[in-house]
Order: sequence, then C-alpha cells, then structure tokens
Amino acid sequence: MPRSPSKPKSSVRAFNERAGRRGEAWAALFLRLKLYRILATRVKTPVGEIDLIAQRFGVTVFVEVKSRGFSHQEGEALGAVNRRRIVRAAHLWLTRHPRLVATDMRFDVIFLAPFTWPRHIVNAFDATGIA
Repeated sequence: MPRSPSKPKSSVRAFNERAGRRGEAWAALFLRLKLYRILATRVKTPVGEIDLIAQRFGVTVFVEVKSRGFSHQEGEALGAVNRRRIVRAAHLWLTRHPRLVATDMRFDVIFLAPFTWPRHIVNAFDATGIA
C-alpha cells in the first residue's frame, strides 16, 4: 500500500517499522533453521496483517512476531496480540490459496528480545470462537 503523501512518517514510527522488519527477518530465519518453509511475509489484507506464513509437515502456520526491549515483557506482548485480526486475515488469505484450505492450521507467536534466543510459542491461540 503506498504511503499517504499528506502525512510524512515520524522518525519514531519509521524506526519502529525498520525494527519490526528486522525482527520479522530474524523470526523467518529462526523458523527456517527449524525446517519450516516460509510461504509469505508481511501479508496485508483488508482485515489485517500477518507477519509470517510458514508450513511444516503439512501444517500451515500463521506467525505473529513480537519484539520487545526486555525478555520479561513477553506476557505484555502476548496480551497485545490481536487474535481476531490475525484469524480473520488468515481466513481471507486461505480463500485466496484454496490448495491450502484442506491443511491443518495453527497460530504461533515468536517473541524477540535483545541478548536472548527467540521464543517460539507453538499453537499460541486457537481460532475457534473467533471470527
């Protein structure tokens, strides 16, 4: 989506966006090392954005990447995950990729913090009851 010409990005917002992209790149590398195949990155849909979409052993995995300044902020980061937005975006993405509709799917979260290994929460939340 092109940037609006009327509103230039603030330096803080630009810094945060670069940090987010860097975090997503680290998370993608981490998943590749765990033998995941990355299908898509930074997927934007009308209902929300998905950071990473990966596949491993026939399971389609929608991954939210959360970067924090300190590792003890994981609880806060998990609370900040907008589950409804991610689930709706995942369902919309699956309608555009019908060959993957029949596969199992799950929603993971990867936490990143300086000087720590990435923490991968497998099946961090369930899509049932969320629409």
